[in-house]
Amino acid sequence: MALEEYASKRDFTKTPEPGPSKAATHGHRFFIQRHDASHLHYDFRLEIDGVLKSWAVPKGPSLDPTVKHFAAMVEDHPLDYGDFEGNIPKGNYGGGSVMLWDRGTYELIGDETAAEQIARGDLKFRLHGEKLNGTWALVRMKGKGKGNEWLLIKKKDEASQPGWDVEAFATSVKTGRTQEEIAADLPAHPKKGSDQAKPKKKIHAAEPKQD
Repeated sequence: MALEEYASKRDFTKTPEPGPSKAATHGHRFFIQRHDASHLHYDFRLEIDGVLKSWAVPKGPSLDPTVKHFAAMVEDHPLDYGDFEGNIPKGNYGGGSVMLWDRGTYELIGDETAAEQIARGDLKFRLHGEKLNGTWALVRMKGKGKGNEWLLIKKKDEASQPGWDVEAFATSVKTGRTQEEIAADLPAHPKKGSDQAKPKKKIHAAEPKQD
């Protein structure tokens, strides 16, 4: 998919979303946006080959390794879209409020490139985010519909948390705002952000203090 499809769906005189200009690449970054459009969903984005490869995940990601959530691959987005948070006016494509729910970097797992793994239908990576961490996979569902049907799966590792609920962390890592505050165009919260929304980490024994 190319940015032409992204541009064809939007009127940039009416939406605050960034245009399809080429931005400088930064490496392996990922972004997740909580998007309250016609249906609430999460947009999972990986920086690959100069664009954000994107999947719409209706139920959002989960740190529970027993959960496999449906993810529809959608059009590529420009790199500048990663930091986008705000309101897309009603009547425009994707109209509704957009929250920057998580961000960070990722590592590919395996010797193949990301493009090769996507073509094969089995993309494996390790996330280093403000909310999400650990090993994940996007696996294309075979023999289904349009061919853009995937599953987002958390692999079992030290970051796994059975029973984890994505909706318990519904605040922005960029501004600390809730979805309702974003929709109302309220200002960012000072000294808030990802810390208030981080999932609980496993507790390890405290190390002795150094004098």
